[in-house]
Amino acid sequence: MEKLSLAFYTDTYVPAIDGVVSSILNFRKELESRGHSVYIFTSSKVLSNPIKMKNVFFYPGIGFKPYPQYNVALFPYNSILKLSSLNVDIIHAHTPFFMGLAGMMSSKVGKYPLVGSFHTMVNNKAVIKDYYPKNPQLRKLTTKYLWRYVIFFYKKCNATTTPSNTISKMLINHGLTNVHTIPNTVDPELFNRKIDGTRLRQSLNIKDDDKIILYVGRLSKEKKIEVLLKSAKYLKKNNNLKFLIAGSGPAELYYKTMAKRLRLENVQFLGSIKRENLPEVYASSDVFCIPSTFETQGIVALEAMAMGKPVVCADYLALKELVSNGKNGEKFKPGDYIECSKKIEKALNNTGAYTNGAVKTAMDFYPKHVTDKLLDVYYSVLNSR
Repeated sequence: MEKLSLAFYTDTYVPAIDGVVSSILNFRKELESRGHSVYIFTSSKVLSNPIKMKNVFFYPGIGFKPYPQYNVALFPYNSILKLSSLNVDIIHAHTPFFMGLAGMMSSKVGKYPLVGSFHTMVNNKAVIKDYYPKNPQLRKLTTKYLWRYVIFFYKKCNATTTPSNTISKMLINHGLTNVHTIPNTVDPELFNRKIDGTRLRQSLNIKDDDKIILYVGRLSKEKKIEVLLKSAKYLKKNNNLKFLIAGSGPAELYYKTMAKRLRLENVQFLGSIKRENLPEVYASSDVFCIPSTFETQGIVALEAMAMGKPVVCADYLALKELVSNGKNGEKFKPGDYIECSKKIEKALNNTGAYTNGAVKTAMDFYPKHVTDKLLDVYYSVLNSR
């Protein structure tokens, strides 16, 4: 098949780590291993000493105040000049916003086909509350028109991908066509059961017979981490249970304060973890818990499964199609910390019963298989033109 030259436009990229970045890194690695070329167009607030990475082009930006880990590109529209020298075949926008808008404009000017990926639930209530403007009138206008803009953006794409069937159906119901379910992938070379978490447990003074319940991800209100903290309080009578929370974000202080108020000595916040160190964190745990009602897929759940860990999650959106009770994890009613606690206990009582099911689920999301589907979308878009 024809080797492609692909331009990925994204508002987030390393050193930031989230589901979008992980998805881009995994697809880029697999695509390049097959001889395709992948160029990253993204933003950076480092102006005087810009980050240098092979085939990554950074455009000056400013920090996004609600979440300083992210940047807002100020003027990325001259990226069209770089595209022409790279002989790009397709632009793939991994955001409908700043860099994605630049990608859309570049596709129009340069007549490049445009593929868009829908990664984030921008109409989530917690997202609206914490990230939208505080001014009531401005927030009302933003809430009213942002979702309309998102649909407008993806209607301009030659194809739209999204990581789960649940979200695909939602977009189709909003009038989008040519929507494809292309899941995010999990890297089996990085996340596998051979990794040992003993050293990390020892460094945290966790005993061999203690059980660890782990959360990995952004610390923000839409992730519903309060459910996990309330479960830690409910399960506090079990002295051998430890809760580890790995990640950072705009609600980090909020959740640390909540943990202190609840007197949760059994909870430790690990802060941001480098991607290469994440497997050891997963390996140290016994059960992975993700109470979020925000996920378009939940790549951290896949990473945990690849490590053989049962996943306890909210029965909502994409997570409900990823986790099967009694097979690879357990689901609980969203927001119900008591049911969450009981499902954690159930998983802990027989973790081995979930191991094979978890690993088998993760295998369906290995890069080789999923990248075949992504390439099918690319070639279909090119052939249709």
